[in-house]
Amino acid sequence: MSDSGKAVFLSYASQDAEAAKKICDALRAAGVEVWFDQKELVGGDAWDQKIRKQIGSCALFVPIISANTQARAEGYFRLEWKLADRRTDLIGKSKAFLLPVCIDDTKDSEADVPDSFLAVQWTKLRGGEATPAFVTRVQKLLGGSDMEPGRPRPRLELPGEVAGPPEKNPAAGWCRPSSAFLPSSPLPYGSTGIPPRPSARPPSQPARRTNSSPRRGRCSTTIR
Repeated sequence: MSDSGKAVFLSYASQDAEAAKKICDALRAAGVEVWFDQKELVGGDAWDQKIRKQIGSCALFVPIISANTQARAEGYFRLEWKLADRRTDLIGKSKAFLLPVCIDDTKDSEADVPDSFLAVQWTKLRGGEATPAFVTRVQKLLGGSDMEPGRPRPRLELPGEVAGPPEKNPAAGWCRPSSAFLPSSPLPYGSTGIPPRPSARPPSQPARRTNSSPRRGRCSTTIR
């Protein structure tokens, strides 16, 4: 596996290996990195330590739930489930990590699984037959975001506004808000919303000429 940080970890009971392999093959055919211990753990690997490391760094943990897991009160897959469950304590609610898959008629309400498995949506893949919708969902979750690349962020609408696209003047190269963006109630200072600039002096009052010091030989007068 080249990048465990973008990988899907499949956890299953040994009796469900065939169904797990079908899911693995479908995901890998779509270009998804999958951790599947039957193929990845070869001679010389420290099996337990490597699995713990992969669960601690994988992007998605996919527990495969079935009547076989229900019948087994003990098994190494239960340690894998417990390790994944512990990791959820460090992951925020906005990040997807658990993706339980049920391959038969086992009901989630009766399943012997950690509580964190019951807090997320399950996928039904009977016999391990992965559907295109499931593969697409995994790819989307691995992308880490529901927003498509290049899509602008949604605009927040203020009270009294009606959303609408801005009008663009191609010749001038600028955009101005459309009339649909203007508040529904009239602005207090007309269409601009900017108060008028006060004049230098009130127009109703004539300018006053102040008396300067009288010059010799001349009479000074004051205009009132």
